[in-house]
Amino acid sequence: MCRHLEALCGLSGVSGDEGQVQNYIIEALRGIDGILECRTDRLGNLIVHKKGQHESKRRVMLAAHMDEVGLIVTAIRSDGTLSIAPVGGIEPSVLIGRQVRVNGMNGVIGAKAVHHLSAAERDAAPTVKQLSVDIGAMNKEEAEQVVQLGDIVSFVPDFQTMGEDFVCSKAIDDRVGCAILLDLLESELPYDMWFAFTVQEEVGLRGGKTAAFAIDPELALVLETTTAADYPDISGADRVCELGKGAVVPFMDRTTLYDRALYQLAWDVAKEQNIAIQTKTKIAGGNDAGVIHTTRSGVRTLTISVPCRNLHSPATIAKQSDISACRALAEAILPRLETI
Repeated sequence: MCRHLEALCGLSGVSGDEGQVQNYIIEALRGIDGILECRTDRLGNLIVHKKGQHESKRRVMLAAHMDEVGLIVTAIRSDGTLSIAPVGGIEPSVLIGRQVRVNGMNGVIGAKAVHHLSAAERDAAPTVKQLSVDIGAMNKEEAEQVVQLGDIVSFVPDFQTMGEDFVCSKAIDDRVGCAILLDLLESELPYDMWFAFTVQEEVGLRGGKTAAFAIDPELALVLETTTAADYPDISGADRVCELGKGAVVPFMDRTTLYDRALYQLAWDVAKEQNIAIQTKTKIAGGNDAGVIHTTRSGVRTLTISVPCRNLHSPATIAKQSDISACRALAEAILPRLETI
C-alpha cells in the first residue's frame, strides 16, 4: 500500500477547502531532492516540477485531485440542527447516521424518525433536504456561536484494513492518486516531470483545467479511482470493473475519449511487466482528464484508476493489490511516454 494513503485519507479536504491536504503534501515534499519548483495557483492547485535523470523531450504532467465529496451548511434551524447541501455527487441514502465534523466539532447526520414518516415518505428515497446535522446544540442561538452558513461538513476519518488485502475509508477518491504521486516524487524519475495536485475535481473538474493551462503539457497521466459494480446481482458490462483484477485503464468515459496510442501502450507495458490490468466495460464517470485533454492545443491523455466499491461515500472500499498495480503501471509507463 502507498506509504501516505492512510494519513491523506484522514485529512479533511472537501472541494474548495483542500488546505489540510495541500499542507500535508507540501510538508512531505520538503525532504525530497530534485524539486525544481513547488507553488500554488490562485485556485489552490499545488504544482510541482521535479528534476529527473535527464531533461524531458516532451512536457509530461501527472495529476491527481486533492478534494473529496462532502457537505456544506445552508441553514441553521430553530432547534440548533443544520440544513445541508452536497458538495459533489453523494447519494443521500449513504448519509443517514454518519458521523461528521463541522469546524472541528463532532456531529451526526439524522433524518425524521421512521414512525413519523408518511406512507409516501417511507416508499421514497430520502433527499438531502430532508436530512440535518446534529452538533449537540440546543437551539439556533447556541449553534450560531460555533457554526455559520457556508461551513464545510466532512466525514469523520475511519481508515480500516479488512481481510487480508482490503482497505476502507472516506476520501480514497482521490487521496490514493495523491499518494501514488507522492511515491513517484520520492523515487528517481527518468526525466523532468510536472505534477499537479488539483482542487475542486468533484464539483466540475475546475482545478485540472487551470493546472493544465499553466503547465501546458504535451502528455498527461491522471491517477484516479473509478466505480466498481462487482456485486453478485450485477453481471456483464454493468459490473464496469472489478476489485482484484488490477489497474483500470479506460478507453472512454463521459468526459474523455482517450488517446489510442497511450491506451495501447498501457496494455503493452502491463503485459511486459506482468501487471494486472483491466478496462471499464461501461462508458461512465469522468475525471480531470476531461478538461486536461482539451487544454490549449490539446493534450494526449491517459488515466489509470483504482477500482473501488461505494465510491463517494464515507466507506469506500479498495484492494491493496489493485493500488499496487496502479502504482507499478504508472512507474513502468513513465519512461515510455517520451517516445510515444
